[in-house]
This record gives sequence, structure tokens and C-alpha cells, in this order.
Amino acid sequence: MDYRFTLANERTFLAWIRTALAFMAGGIGIDQLAVDLAPAAYRVFLVIAMSLTAAGLAWYGYQRWAANENAIGANLALSHPRPLLWLSSGLTVCILLTLLIMVTK
Repeated sequence: MDYRFTLANERTFLAWIRTALAFMAGGIGIDQLAVDLAPAAYRVFLVIAMSLTAAGLAWYGYQRWAANENAIGANLALSHPRPLLWLSSGLTVCILLTLLIMVTK
């Protein structure tokens, strides 16, 4: 086994964890620092959505790391990260909703 692949897999795992931490920090920031951003119900929804996304990304990052390690060890092809479409779409919707709420407020 080539250790470069294992190290690249670890860096990818750390990127998923960094993204999860960014979502968590964003949720905390909105909760604590942006009290005038939008109505309270929308802020709570946004914070919960960002926190759940962070938890999901951390879980998925580990699952993907483990699956890739097994595939690398068995010399198999790596799978495509399917949640990227959902993550991108969900983030786009959250950004557009936030902008809409901020503009109409």
C-alpha cells in the first residue's frame, strides 16, 4: 500500500471536519452575534439546521474515511461523495433565504 494515498485520505477527512466546524461556528455566530439578523423563529431554525449539518458532515467524513481506507487497502476504486449535491443545494437555499429575510426586514 502506498502511504501517500492514506495520507491524502486523512487530509480529505480533515477537510470534512473543517467544514463541519465551520458550519458549527456559523450556527453559534448567528445565535450569539446576529440577534437582529431575522425573526427569532428563523434564527432558531437556521442555527438548528447548521448544527445538524455540522453533525452530519462530521459523521459522513468519518464514514467516508473508513470506507476509503478499506478500499485503498483492498486496491479498489473509491466511491463518489454523493452528499456534495445535497450540501451544495442546502447551503444555497439557506443563503438565499437568509438574504431574502435580511432584505425584507
